[in-house]
Parts: sequence; C-alpha cells; structure tokens
Amino acid sequence: MNGVQRFSLLLVNDDPRFRAGLRTLINFLSNEILKFDIVGETPSVEQAVKLAVEQHPTLILLDLELASGQSGLNVLLKLKEIYYTGKVLVMSDSKDDDLVFNAMQAGACGYLWKDKIITQLHEAIETVIKGEIYLPPEIATCFFRLFHFYSGRSLKASQTVHLTEREQEVLHWLVEGASNEEIAKRLYIRVATVKAHLTAIFEKLGVSSRSQAIVKALKIGLVCA
Repeated sequence: MNGVQRFSLLLVNDDPRFRAGLRTLINFLSNEILKFDIVGETPSVEQAVKLAVEQHPTLILLDLELASGQSGLNVLLKLKEIYYTGKVLVMSDSKDDDLVFNAMQAGACGYLWKDKIITQLHEAIETVIKGEIYLPPEIATCFFRLFHFYSGRSLKASQTVHLTEREQEVLHWLVEGASNEEIAKRLYIRVATVKAHLTAIFEKLGVSSRSQAIVKALKIGLVCA
C-alpha cells in the first residue's frame, strides 16, 4: 500500500532530559513512509494508563524504572486489565535476567537496554508495529537463560494444554515471528483459517495477544526456542 503510515506513540519515562532526547530521535526516525506522532508523555504509572485509554497509542515506549520506586511492570499489568490493544516496547538500564523475563511475560512486545537505544530503536519500533517480538541477541540470551530454567519445571504443565497438530504448526511459526500471511503461505491455508487457529490457541493458553502466546508457549514448553 502506498502513502504515509502514521503511528502514535506514548512516552513513559521520568527523566525530562531522556524524554527530550527520545523525542529528537523519534522525529529523526520519521520519514516519508512511516510517521511517528507522540501523543503524550508521562512519568507515572497512573497517568500512563489514563493516557493509554484516552489516546489509544499504537505503541508505548515504557521505562521500567520510574520515579518514587514505581515499576514499569505495573503499567504492563494494568494495561492487561484494561485490554489495551496496542504494543509496548520496554526500555531499561537493568541487565537483570528476571526483569527481562518478567517484562516479556507481562505482555511487552520488545525490550531495549537504554545504552543501545540510538542504534536499535528504529528496528525495534518497526518490528513491534508489525506484530513481531523484538529481542536483540544480547537480551534474548537473558530471556532464554530463564526460559530454559523454567522449562525444566514445566513439562507437566505442557500436558494440560492440548493443541491439534495444525495448531502446533501455527504456534511454531508464530513463535518464529511470522505474520498471519506468512503462516498461511507456509501451511498452504487461508489467512482466515490462520486467524481461527490463533483464536483457538489464545483461548487454550489463556492469553489475549500474540506476544503473550509466544511467552506462555515457551515458558510451558509447548515449543522449543
């Protein structure tokens, strides 16, 4: 499709200077094909959720370490409660494995270390708005260290989720980051059929989004990394 695609962004960060730098970088990344419009900025959990409801941003750039000891993980959990349908890309100074794992499990679609934002933000945003998961290699290592730890405990859990053979195939390609159209081509089925299988998979896993399905499937051992 030709023409400009516009995406609205909400910035959740408690450092005015960092937000100013982020605005500058986002404006620089906007081009004649992809336009990024910042529709709000906030340093607090409550205001982030309020703006998500009011502005319906396509993407939230969420700092996991907020002022007064607030955690960005609380934003992710509250966004689940209000059934926010956009994407969340989290940013953090922390290289703690547990934080990476918990953020992805809570519904984040991608994770960035702040010291890599300048070089990775553009790819991260493009990946996430396409409905895919963004984990650069160094962060994927953190995530899968804990995934492998938990997967050793979760073999029994996988027995409680019964997917058909076709659902297993769809789930495999979902975890690989394939779009609905790509899954349909690989499995020689219609896109509508892919969507029907995804609906069934989400219901069986007890999740409501692609990113949640990926994290849940990996955690309980339904698919291998």
